[in-house]
Amino acid sequence: MRSYVTSYNALFSRRTNDAPAVERIEIPIIQRDYAQGREDLAVARIRENFLVVLRDALTGGPPLSLDFVYGDVEEGTLRPLDGQQRLTTLFLLHWYLAWRAQCFAQEEGWKRFSYATRASARLFCERLGGCTPPDDVNDLRVWIEDQHWFLHTWRHDPTIRAMVVMLSAISSRFAGADCAAAWARLVDPEMPAITFHLLPIERKGLSEDLYIKMNSRGKPLTPFENFKARFEQVLDRSIPDQVEDFALKVDGVWADILWSYRGSDDIVDDEFLRYFHFVSELCDWHDRCLSSGDIEALGERVYGRDNDNARVHLDFLFKCFDTWTNEDISVFSQTFTLSQLPLDSEDTSKVVLFGPQWGTGVNLFAACCANYGDMRGRNRVFSWPHTLFFYALLLHRIHTTQEFPRRLRVLRNLIEASGNELRLEKMPGLLTDVRLLIVEGTIEGITSFNQAQVADERLKADMLAKEPTLERHVFQLEDHPILRGCLTAFEIDVTVFERRARAFHDIFGDARLLPLLTGALLAAGDYSRSSNPRFFQLGSGSNEAPWRDLLTSGSHDHRDGTPSVLGRLLDAVAERSADVQTALAAFASDWVDGIDQSDGLEWRWYFVKYPAMREGRSGIYAGSNYDLCMLNKTQMNSSYRDPFLEAIRRESGVLSTEDQCFTGYETEPRWLRLTASESGIRCVQEGLLLRPPIAKQHAESFARVRVAHGIGDDCLLKVPQIDVRGRRLDIRDRVQLGATLLRNLVDAGL
Repeated sequence: MRSYVTSYNALFSRRTNDAPAVERIEIPIIQRDYAQGREDLAVARIRENFLVVLRDALTGGPPLSLDFVYGDVEEGTLRPLDGQQRLTTLFLLHWYLAWRAQCFAQEEGWKRFSYATRASARLFCERLGGCTPPDDVNDLRVWIEDQHWFLHTWRHDPTIRAMVVMLSAISSRFAGADCAAAWARLVDPEMPAITFHLLPIERKGLSEDLYIKMNSRGKPLTPFENFKARFEQVLDRSIPDQVEDFALKVDGVWADILWSYRGSDDIVDDEFLRYFHFVSELCDWHDRCLSSGDIEALGERVYGRDNDNARVHLDFLFKCFDTWTNEDISVFSQTFTLSQLPLDSEDTSKVVLFGPQWGTGVNLFAACCANYGDMRGRNRVFSWPHTLFFYALLLHRIHTTQEFPRRLRVLRNLIEASGNELRLEKMPGLLTDVRLLIVEGTIEGITSFNQAQVADERLKADMLAKEPTLERHVFQLEDHPILRGCLTAFEIDVTVFERRARAFHDIFGDARLLPLLTGALLAAGDYSRSSNPRFFQLGSGSNEAPWRDLLTSGSHDHRDGTPSVLGRLLDAVAERSADVQTALAAFASDWVDGIDQSDGLEWRWYFVKYPAMREGRSGIYAGSNYDLCMLNKTQMNSSYRDPFLEAIRRESGVLSTEDQCFTGYETEPRWLRLTASESGIRCVQEGLLLRPPIAKQHAESFARVRVAHGIGDDCLLKVPQIDVRGRRLDIRDRVQLGATLLRNLVDAGL
């Protein structure tokens, strides 16, 4: 077989005596649909690149060769075995330029193009070749689909739909071009701008089996194969001396590295692309670029000739792969752990990781190869903590950094404290901070992580420099699941730190102690945190999450007295002579008993004395003083209880009253309802307000109870109060007054 260099238009006029005479082109029925006009992202990029090359060749650039077109020429009909996609695109390009150059009426032969795959595609090519749009058409796709000969069902034919998409893309690419000149270069009989090698297969009546076998070489490239080909072109333009090295490694040692992490298809294509994506995004963020796009666009942006850092980035990419060569990737289990180490352990080399994102384990390389770039809703499966930790580990391996476990621990603390800072637009700064910490070994200059935590790290480092023996105690506190690296709730004092650390573990090591702790810590002082003018936060007796919020938000300089309050309780527990449970209970009761009621009873006294007032799961309260709501969740649109009414109900011992929940704003009245009479009790600033019964048969009983308690027509049981620094405080226990009142109401049949 001999090949012939020809152009699409020249096919239809024999140039040499031994070249086959081609009168028409027919895409065989066994061929697949036209694919270059598909609308998915990968094909769109291939299409765009192809049209750029075609336009360059037709508008003054060097001539373009489209390689070989194989086919059977029989009775003047060329039936291509390979080259269907290119020939279809050339047919559409001729149609467009002939129209724009006003040369459509010329009979050049190029119109004799048809598809045998479907009657609809054959008819579309015939109708398209027989019509020209008006000169003022703006949207070619709309115009074509609006023609009377365009059947509605053709919108669902993949070949016709793809050809219409390609025509629209050609129109966009050649907008503004000199189409008359481009047409002349396209059909130039001597020096055509676009050529290919026609290789006729000199055998009549090729069998269907042979079509299938030969056409199998033209099946779509996998995304990985497409990527490799495009990326090598990128490198050839920007860093040509590295193309061969990349090509050898990507199918050699790097494939060996990834083999252990291959998927069920027993190939490592997807795993390579995910790891490449990860490393390349790191480089992109270092360039302070947050652009989106597919992996090929990312590769061009990071390693292309327009990036001044392309060679630096490629060197980093090579090192990120090469560092795992011949490596048993057990480094992750030697570096990280998901379990808090025993308190008597001297080992501080592993960093404890927290949170549900580590449910798949600590092997960051495996997780990256499996999930990088995947999304779960709006969140990355390979999360921001995954990304920063993996980057830190790569920096350590590439630069052989010193004191890596200690530096990684600081990074863990910064990440845990920086939930609000971990987002895409912050990644350039966060990567710079990670490099400062891991490679340079300093926290000075770190600006993107939570600054309160940076200050905490500075204070801890200063303390350990003075007293290195405290290191184990500092690390064990940092590894506690409530603190997660943040010690801003502690007074950083070498004289008391060790004993307070031990006491903290004693208290928070058993969740059953939390109900007692909520009272004991309030007895030590007002540690509440105002989240807004309406809400304040306490710890919870049934949920550790509020404690983490309380003990780790803020800074050493703005803790509202929390370190001194916590320190006071920890000292008491450290000096105890009994077990922790007894010590906490005694601390709270001693404080309650030591308060002189005549000096005023603020809300805190009630909360310490009555456990029912501390049972909200969220630890959040709305309101102030004696008018409070105890939330189970974080917002008022869920059910909640009134802590004073709940304490009154519990203290009364009346079984016929229900545990009542409320909804709505805290300003709405909340009544402890009596089921027999529908009367009720409400807690207000001045005391306890009664609601009269509805039915007349209860009126007399209700009146007797009112008189017995000295309650007037206003139905208000006033609690004696004094003024303390501008606040009205009770001098008698309103809970006990209310419990007695409730019992009397129920005993009276109400």
